[in-house]
Amino acid sequence: MGFFDDLRDRIEATDSVVSVGLDADIDRIPDHLLDKDLPRWAFNRRIIDATHEHAAAYKPNAAFYEDEDGWRSLRETVAYAHGKGVPVLLDAKRADIGNTTRKYADLLDDADAITVNPYMGRDSIQPFLAREDKGVFVLCRTSNPGGSDLQSLELDSGEPLYERVAALCDLWNEHGNVGLVVGATGPDELEHLREQVPDLPFLVPGVGAQGGDAEAAVEFGLADGVGLVNSSRGIIFAGEDDGEDFDKAAGQAAKRLKKRLNQYR
Repeated sequence: MGFFDDLRDRIEATDSVVSVGLDADIDRIPDHLLDKDLPRWAFNRRIIDATHEHAAAYKPNAAFYEDEDGWRSLRETVAYAHGKGVPVLLDAKRADIGNTTRKYADLLDDADAITVNPYMGRDSIQPFLAREDKGVFVLCRTSNPGGSDLQSLELDSGEPLYERVAALCDLWNEHGNVGLVVGATGPDELEHLREQVPDLPFLVPGVGAQGGDAEAAVEFGLADGVGLVNSSRGIIFAGEDDGEDFDKAAGQAAKRLKKRLNQYR
Protein backbone atom coordinates (compact mmCIF):
# COMPACT_ATOMS: atom_id res chain seq x y z
CA MET A 1 0.00 0.00 0.00
CA GLY A 2 1.38 3.37 -1.00
CA PHE A 3 0.37 6.86 0.08
CA PHE A 4 -2.26 7.35 -2.60
CA ASP A 5 -3.86 3.99 -1.77
CA ASP A 6 -4.11 5.07 1.85
CA LEU A 7 -5.41 8.47 0.80
CA ARG A 8 -8.11 6.86 -1.32
CA ASP A 9 -9.24 4.84 1.70
CA ARG A 10 -9.29 7.98 3.83
CA ILE A 11 -11.28 9.93 1.24
CA GLU A 12 -13.84 7.15 1.07
CA ALA A 13 -14.05 6.82 4.86
CA THR A 14 -14.65 10.54 5.44
CA ASP A 15 -16.41 11.35 2.15
CA SER A 16 -14.02 14.29 1.95
CA VAL A 17 -11.11 15.63 -0.11
CA VAL A 18 -10.40 18.44 2.35
CA SER A 19 -6.80 18.99 3.40
CA VAL A 20 -6.57 21.10 6.54
CA GLY A 21 -3.43 23.23 6.54
CA LEU A 22 -1.96 23.35 10.03
CA ASP A 23 -0.11 26.66 9.71
CA ALA A 24 0.17 27.25 13.45
CA ASP A 25 1.28 30.88 13.40
CA ILE A 26 2.34 31.67 16.97
CA ASP A 27 1.19 35.27 16.48
CA ARG A 28 -2.39 34.13 15.83
CA ILE A 29 -2.77 31.36 18.38
CA PRO A 30 -5.32 32.23 21.11
CA ASP A 31 -3.79 33.94 24.13
CA HIS A 32 -4.99 31.31 26.58
CA LEU A 33 -2.76 28.69 24.87
CA LEU A 34 0.43 30.72 24.98
CA ASP A 35 1.25 29.60 28.53
CA LYS A 36 1.30 25.95 27.46
CA ASP A 37 4.63 24.13 27.19
CA LEU A 38 4.11 23.79 23.43
CA PRO A 39 1.47 26.31 22.31
CA ARG A 40 1.50 25.22 18.68
CA TRP A 41 0.93 21.62 19.66
CA ALA A 42 -1.86 22.64 22.05
CA PHE A 43 -3.48 24.62 19.24
CA ASN A 44 -3.12 21.84 16.67
CA ARG A 45 -4.55 19.25 19.03
CA ARG A 46 -7.72 21.28 19.47
CA ILE A 47 -7.95 21.84 15.71
CA ILE A 48 -7.50 18.14 14.98
CA ASP A 49 -10.12 17.16 17.56
CA ALA A 50 -12.58 19.56 15.92
CA THR A 51 -11.86 18.76 12.26
CA HIS A 52 -10.61 15.19 11.89
CA GLU A 53 -13.96 13.74 10.84
CA HIS A 54 -13.94 16.11 7.85
CA ALA A 55 -10.23 15.89 6.98
CA ALA A 56 -8.80 13.64 4.30
CA ALA A 57 -5.34 14.87 5.33
CA TYR A 58 -3.52 17.44 7.41
CA LYS A 59 -0.88 19.67 5.84
CA PRO A 60 1.41 21.39 8.34
CA ASN A 61 3.71 23.94 6.72
CA ALA A 62 7.26 23.44 7.97
CA ALA A 63 7.89 27.21 8.04
CA PHE A 64 5.78 27.50 11.20
CA TYR A 65 7.78 24.86 13.08
CA GLU A 66 11.43 25.51 12.29
CA ASP A 67 12.73 26.00 15.82
CA GLU A 68 13.37 23.60 18.69
CA ASP A 69 9.91 23.77 20.25
CA GLY A 70 8.38 23.90 16.80
CA TRP A 71 9.84 20.56 15.71
CA ARG A 72 8.67 19.02 18.98
CA SER A 73 5.21 20.44 18.32
CA LEU A 74 5.24 19.07 14.79
CA ARG A 75 6.19 15.57 15.89
CA GLU A 76 3.41 15.57 18.48
CA THR A 77 0.98 16.87 15.84
CA VAL A 78 1.89 14.17 13.32
CA ALA A 79 1.57 11.41 15.91
CA TYR A 80 -1.79 12.72 17.09
CA ALA A 81 -3.15 13.00 13.55
CA HIS A 82 -2.03 9.44 12.87
CA GLY A 83 -3.82 8.38 16.03
CA LYS A 84 -7.01 9.77 14.49
CA GLY A 85 -6.30 7.85 11.28
CA VAL A 86 -5.48 10.95 9.24
CA PRO A 87 -2.42 11.03 6.93
CA VAL A 88 -0.04 13.97 7.17
CA LEU A 89 1.43 15.83 4.22
CA LEU A 90 4.41 17.99 5.21
CA ASP A 91 4.47 21.19 3.17
CA ALA A 92 8.23 21.68 3.13
CA LYS A 93 9.04 22.42 -0.55
CA ARG A 94 12.42 20.77 -0.13
CA ALA A 95 15.01 19.91 -2.80
CA ASP A 96 18.78 20.05 -3.14
CA ILE A 97 21.54 17.77 -4.37
CA GLY A 98 23.72 15.01 -3.00
CA ASN A 99 23.81 14.37 0.73
CA THR A 100 21.69 17.44 1.43
CA THR A 101 18.62 16.22 -0.39
CA ARG A 102 19.08 12.72 1.01
CA LYS A 103 18.99 14.27 4.46
CA TYR A 104 15.91 16.30 3.59
CA ALA A 105 14.21 13.06 2.56
CA ASP A 106 14.53 11.86 6.15
CA LEU A 107 11.54 14.10 6.89
CA LEU A 108 9.48 11.31 5.37
CA ASP A 109 10.37 9.06 8.29
CA ASP A 110 7.54 10.81 10.15
CA ALA A 111 5.25 12.31 7.50
CA ASP A 112 3.26 10.37 4.89
CA ALA A 113 3.91 12.79 2.03
CA ILE A 114 5.85 15.95 1.27
CA THR A 115 5.95 18.84 -1.17
CA VAL A 116 9.14 19.31 -3.22
CA ASN A 117 10.57 21.90 -5.59
CA PRO A 118 11.64 20.60 -9.05
CA TYR A 119 13.73 23.62 -10.06
CA MET A 120 17.05 21.76 -9.69
CA GLY A 121 15.93 18.72 -11.67
CA ARG A 122 15.29 15.07 -11.03
CA ASP A 123 18.42 14.32 -9.00
CA SER A 124 17.36 16.94 -6.46
CA ILE A 125 14.13 15.09 -5.66
CA GLN A 126 15.17 11.50 -6.42
CA PRO A 127 15.59 10.53 -2.74
CA PHE A 128 11.95 11.49 -2.21
CA LEU A 129 10.75 9.67 -5.32
CA ALA A 130 12.58 6.55 -4.16
CA ARG A 131 10.42 6.30 -1.05
CA GLU A 132 7.81 4.14 -2.76
CA ASP A 133 5.35 4.19 0.14
CA LYS A 134 5.41 7.99 0.50
CA GLY A 135 3.62 10.69 -1.51
CA VAL A 136 5.64 13.35 -3.34
CA PHE A 137 3.77 16.46 -4.48
CA VAL A 138 5.86 18.46 -6.92
CA LEU A 139 5.33 22.21 -7.27
CA CYS A 140 3.92 22.76 -10.73
CA ARG A 141 1.59 25.77 -11.07
CA THR A 142 1.26 27.57 -7.77
CA SER A 143 -1.51 29.87 -6.61
CA ASN A 144 0.59 32.89 -5.63
CA PRO A 145 0.54 35.98 -7.90
CA GLY A 146 4.26 35.72 -8.62
CA GLY A 147 4.02 32.10 -9.73
CA SER A 148 3.81 33.16 -13.37
CA ASP A 149 7.20 34.93 -13.17
CA LEU A 150 8.91 31.63 -13.95
CA GLN A 151 6.23 28.97 -14.26
CA SER A 152 4.58 30.55 -17.31
CA LEU A 153 7.78 31.24 -19.24
CA GLU A 154 7.53 29.82 -22.75
CA LEU A 155 10.09 27.20 -23.74
CA ASP A 156 11.49 26.73 -27.26
CA SER A 157 8.94 23.95 -27.69
CA GLY A 158 6.16 26.51 -27.24
CA GLU A 159 4.94 25.04 -23.96
CA PRO A 160 5.09 26.96 -20.67
CA LEU A 161 7.55 25.74 -18.07
CA TYR A 162 4.83 24.41 -15.75
CA GLU A 163 3.58 22.08 -18.49
CA ARG A 164 7.09 20.66 -18.89
CA VAL A 165 7.22 20.09 -15.13
CA ALA A 166 3.95 18.16 -15.31
CA ALA A 167 5.18 16.04 -18.24
CA LEU A 168 8.43 15.23 -16.44
CA CYS A 169 6.58 14.27 -13.27
CA ASP A 170 4.46 11.87 -15.31
CA LEU A 171 7.69 10.22 -16.45
CA TRP A 172 9.14 10.21 -12.94
CA ASN A 173 6.08 8.50 -11.48
CA GLU A 174 7.63 5.04 -11.60
CA HIS A 175 6.28 4.04 -8.19
CA GLY A 176 2.85 5.65 -8.45
CA ASN A 177 3.72 8.09 -5.66
CA VAL A 178 3.89 11.42 -7.51
CA GLY A 179 1.32 14.21 -7.45
CA LEU A 180 1.35 17.87 -8.47
CA VAL A 181 0.72 21.11 -6.61
CA VAL A 182 -1.65 23.10 -8.83
CA GLY A 183 -3.39 26.20 -7.49
CA ALA A 184 -7.13 26.77 -7.61
CA THR A 185 -6.64 30.41 -8.63
CA GLY A 186 -6.06 29.38 -12.27
CA PRO A 187 -8.98 27.10 -13.24
CA ASP A 188 -8.13 27.07 -16.95
CA GLU A 189 -4.62 25.90 -16.15
CA LEU A 190 -6.03 23.27 -13.80
CA GLU A 191 -8.20 21.92 -16.59
CA HIS A 192 -5.37 21.92 -19.10
CA LEU A 193 -2.99 20.13 -16.77
CA ARG A 194 -5.59 17.49 -15.97
CA GLU A 195 -5.88 16.76 -19.69
CA GLN A 196 -2.10 16.51 -19.95
CA VAL A 197 -1.54 14.22 -16.94
CA PRO A 198 -4.81 12.38 -16.29
CA ASP A 199 -3.35 9.99 -13.72
CA LEU A 200 -1.52 12.32 -11.32
CA PRO A 201 -3.41 13.45 -8.20
CA PHE A 202 -3.26 17.17 -7.49
CA LEU A 203 -2.86 19.03 -4.23
CA VAL A 204 -4.90 22.17 -4.87
CA PRO A 205 -4.23 25.15 -2.59
CA GLY A 206 -5.89 28.53 -2.81
CA VAL A 207 -9.55 27.65 -2.19
CA GLY A 208 -9.74 29.23 1.26
CA ALA A 209 -8.34 32.67 2.02
CA GLN A 210 -7.02 33.07 -1.54
CA GLY A 211 -10.50 32.70 -3.05
CA GLY A 212 -9.74 30.00 -5.63
CA ASP A 213 -12.31 28.16 -7.73
CA ALA A 214 -13.73 25.31 -5.64
CA GLU A 215 -15.60 23.70 -8.53
CA ALA A 216 -12.52 23.60 -10.74
CA ALA A 217 -10.44 22.34 -7.83
CA VAL A 218 -12.66 19.27 -7.50
CA GLU A 219 -13.47 18.73 -11.18
CA PHE A 220 -9.85 18.82 -12.30
CA GLY A 221 -7.88 18.21 -9.11
CA LEU A 222 -8.90 14.60 -8.60
CA ALA A 223 -7.44 11.66 -10.50
CA ASP A 224 -9.93 8.80 -10.34
CA GLY A 225 -11.34 10.37 -7.20
CA VAL A 226 -7.98 10.91 -5.47
CA GLY A 227 -6.57 14.34 -4.67
CA LEU A 228 -6.66 17.05 -2.04
CA VAL A 229 -8.09 20.56 -1.83
CA ASN A 230 -6.39 22.54 0.88
CA SER A 231 -7.55 25.33 3.14
CA SER A 232 -5.35 26.60 5.95
CA ARG A 233 -6.19 30.00 7.44
CA GLY A 234 -9.82 29.75 6.31
CA ILE A 235 -10.29 26.78 8.65
CA ILE A 236 -7.85 26.98 11.53
CA PHE A 237 -8.37 30.69 12.20
CA ALA A 238 -12.11 30.72 11.52
CA GLY A 239 -12.63 31.20 15.28
CA GLU A 240 -9.79 33.62 15.81
CA ASP A 241 -12.05 36.05 17.66
CA ASP A 242 -13.89 33.37 19.65
CA GLY A 243 -11.42 32.97 22.50
CA GLU A 244 -11.45 29.53 24.11
CA ASP A 245 -14.09 28.28 21.67
CA PHE A 246 -11.88 28.85 18.60
CA ASP A 247 -11.90 25.16 17.70
CA LYS A 248 -15.67 25.00 17.25
CA ALA A 249 -15.54 27.52 14.41
CA ALA A 250 -12.69 25.58 12.82
CA GLY A 251 -14.74 22.41 12.89
CA GLN A 252 -17.70 24.17 11.28
CA ALA A 253 -15.45 25.70 8.62
CA ALA A 254 -14.02 22.30 7.73
CA LYS A 255 -17.51 20.83 7.55
CA ARG A 256 -18.70 23.66 5.29
CA LEU A 257 -15.77 23.26 2.93
CA LYS A 258 -16.32 19.51 2.77
CA LYS A 259 -19.98 20.05 1.89
CA ARG A 260 -19.10 22.73 -0.67
CA LEU A 261 -16.54 20.54 -2.42
CA ASN A 262 -18.78 17.49 -2.37
CA GLN A 263 -21.30 19.35 -4.53
CA TYR A 264 -18.87 18.90 -7.40
CA ARG A 265 -17.53 15.41 -6.72
